[in-house]
Amino acid sequence: MPKVLISDKLSETAVNIFKERGVDVDYQPDLGKDKEKLLSVIGQYDGLAVRSATKATGKIIAAAGNLKVIGRAGIGVDNIDIPAATAAGVVVMNTPYGNAITTAEHAIAMMFALLRQIPQANQSTHAGKWEKSAFMGAEAFAKTLGVIGCGNIGSIVADRAIGLKMRVIAFDPFLTEERAVELGVEKVALEALLARADIVTLHTPLTDQTRNILSEENIAKMKSGAYIVNCARGGLVDEAALKRALDEGRIAGAALDVYASEPATENPLFGHGKVVATPHLGASTTEAQENVAIQVAEQMAEYLMRGAVSNALNSPSVTAEEAPRLKPFIALAEKLGAFAGQLTESAIKSIEICYEGDVAALNIKPLTAAAVAGVLKPMLQDVNVVNAPVIAKERGISVAETSRDDADAFDSIIRLRIISENQDRTVSGTVFGGEPRIVEIKGVEMEARFADHMLYTANNDKPGFIGALGATLGEAKLNIATFNLGRSAPGEEAIALVAVDEPVSEDVLEKLRALPHVQQAKALSF
Repeated sequence: MPKVLISDKLSETAVNIFKERGVDVDYQPDLGKDKEKLLSVIGQYDGLAVRSATKATGKIIAAAGNLKVIGRAGIGVDNIDIPAATAAGVVVMNTPYGNAITTAEHAIAMMFALLRQIPQANQSTHAGKWEKSAFMGAEAFAKTLGVIGCGNIGSIVADRAIGLKMRVIAFDPFLTEERAVELGVEKVALEALLARADIVTLHTPLTDQTRNILSEENIAKMKSGAYIVNCARGGLVDEAALKRALDEGRIAGAALDVYASEPATENPLFGHGKVVATPHLGASTTEAQENVAIQVAEQMAEYLMRGAVSNALNSPSVTAEEAPRLKPFIALAEKLGAFAGQLTESAIKSIEICYEGDVAALNIKPLTAAAVAGVLKPMLQDVNVVNAPVIAKERGISVAETSRDDADAFDSIIRLRIISENQDRTVSGTVFGGEPRIVEIKGVEMEARFADHMLYTANNDKPGFIGALGATLGEAKLNIATFNLGRSAPGEEAIALVAVDEPVSEDVLEKLRALPHVQQAKALSF
């Protein structure tokens, strides 16, 4: 039974969902604050469910020998070392939709609080003052709202703003013109947004590209008297530059829910009369907390129990319905990759995978990841289906996928081609009776099951070779389980694929390579 640790405060509903799905769950909501204790126990768990308090660092992940998945109840994953998780084969999931409405509503609320000076007026009134003339506000109506980041949350903010009869312009490199039309926003460049927007609201993740996107230089490009709202991530705004702009009156006000350093007990903007500040409340509603807890528990349980992957940041998605159909083809793709990878003796330049027949209609991304992992693992033992695509890219290996609706002799075929510095090798396989089978090697037809230990030989098709091969294995006391043969044409290249009960030693391989007409002899393991 898989075991999950919940190291931050989550709704009790999450605990119940794990139990109902057959997952053993350990609820320790304060453990995330104790790094040393977390480090000492994390090796026991298959899954780790967190919010923002737990820091899933590379050190923690390295100590988590059994860890398969980290689930973040929320959208931000700044507290998770995704490259380290990817390298370790740990899937990282978040819940991007559970708190989207709540965060968008908070941004709108902060905008109104800023425009109408509600916090300041509230404090003054509670103090027994009646300073009606001191809090002259501004309307949202007909103002131009500039949305930086028009994804899930940003698009909800845009929709609400349009309902308020505001003009909405958006900067997002991934926003298509068609999507902009659908949302009713005008897609613009960042400089145009800064120059035109009366209010700028941020809804982008914190990356190397977005860090300090409102830098001193960009704040200087903003419309004089504009407002800034940030309910996304700390670090998107240069806080020192913002303070200077507020002090000088170039920026009329700022509403901030997130900060460069959190928890923020001190900040250069705290106490400023033009700043509305809240303590990272974007997702803090009863509904959102329940939603993200339910979603993260369901996603993690589905992955651990059924292999379904959803909302993963470092792995292809696989639905619960797809998982059982994909499972045998994932096994086939990985074994075909391992077969080709073990026979490749020079640097790989490219990997080409063709999906034919029924398999072409499936979700092929996880199949490709499995195939690439299989190819690379003989050379790089720490490769897995999560990090394989990244490693291939880092090493300059191109990976190409193609699909065809029809297959020649089988319902489904996966064809794998590896082009290396000195070789161009192909291998094809299918699933028969739920088992992966090889059906073609280098254009030579044959049908063979995979076994734990196998011997591959390529030779000129001459009489006497099979007898010599059998005699050599017999002398080494290697028992033959299955023996599969194929040839391109009489007298031309022939291939033997032999399943044996024990690994084939290097001494035996040297004897086989010394036989007449042998071109290649390799021991394989699966």
